[in-house]
Amino acid sequence: MYIPSKDRYQNMQYNRCGRSGLLLPRLSIGLWHNFGNITPFGVQQLLLRTAFDQGITHFDLANNYGPPYGEAERNFGVHMDRDWRPHRDELVISTKAGYDMWEGPYGDHGSRKYLISSLDQSLKRMHLDYVDIFYHHRPDPDTPIEETMGALDSIVRSGKALYVGISNYPAEQARAAISVLRKMGTPMLIHQVKYSMFVRDTVENGLDTVLREEGVGCIAFSPLCNGQLTDKYLHGIPADSRAAHDPRYLKPEYLTQDHRLEKAAALNRLAQDRGQTLAQMALMWVLRDPVVTSALIGASRPEQILENLRAFDAPALSADELAGIDAILNR
Repeated sequence: MYIPSKDRYQNMQYNRCGRSGLLLPRLSIGLWHNFGNITPFGVQQLLLRTAFDQGITHFDLANNYGPPYGEAERNFGVHMDRDWRPHRDELVISTKAGYDMWEGPYGDHGSRKYLISSLDQSLKRMHLDYVDIFYHHRPDPDTPIEETMGALDSIVRSGKALYVGISNYPAEQARAAISVLRKMGTPMLIHQVKYSMFVRDTVENGLDTVLREEGVGCIAFSPLCNGQLTDKYLHGIPADSRAAHDPRYLKPEYLTQDHRLEKAAALNRLAQDRGQTLAQMALMWVLRDPVVTSALIGASRPEQILENLRAFDAPALSADELAGIDAILNR
């Protein structure tokens, strides 16, 4: 039987999510292809236990995470029964719908039919009565925003989710969604967006201003840019790396676009001067702005979680260091 560490809350910093009452850990853990059928169940269990023992209370999923689709949620349902049911009230569990999930016209995008049906399926797979956060995973240009946000409002009122959020919405669409939900009486909690040193425009083209003005939290996914902001690829593509054997999410050519390898090497030298790894500095950079509540990390080994958490043993990035990072990125 799993017995969590008694001092799990001593070292983790928890940040307020926008103007809500909810606190999230500065690092959250994502259950994506690392919780599909390519990862042994025992490894998954060790990842979750390691994260929680270090104060990571937020586990993030989506309906089609796997492979195959739904597998991450199915696996989490088993983990829930084996380890987590006694600790349910200490966890923030989130899932999403918005990308393709099942065949036919009702298994994709942003209709009320799809979102409510998908969450019902997710709850069954995860063996849960409710999730803490339910997201619409991407904007749908063919469904009125009032219908999509109305579905989120209904989901909260039904008790199937405590909070709702959006993901991958650009600034003006995010503002419209926030406004519609507010008028319905269900405030938007959070926006999940891809954000890293190498992918800055998603947040810095006005979305940060919208979220700050509207009091909505932000959680950054892929803060290490699929491993590009680590030292893993500085000397080529390792045989056991994702780029070598699973190019669906990190194609080898991505490593050479925009001189990313050269920039990563320069950033790595700056991180070493700080006594950090590149990954640790990249996480601190993403969290430098208070509008970013949490950074969402993936892991295939428990040691990666522990290494990422050591990022916060170092002092905050100075103005000179931030300027140095900008100079490297703008080359």
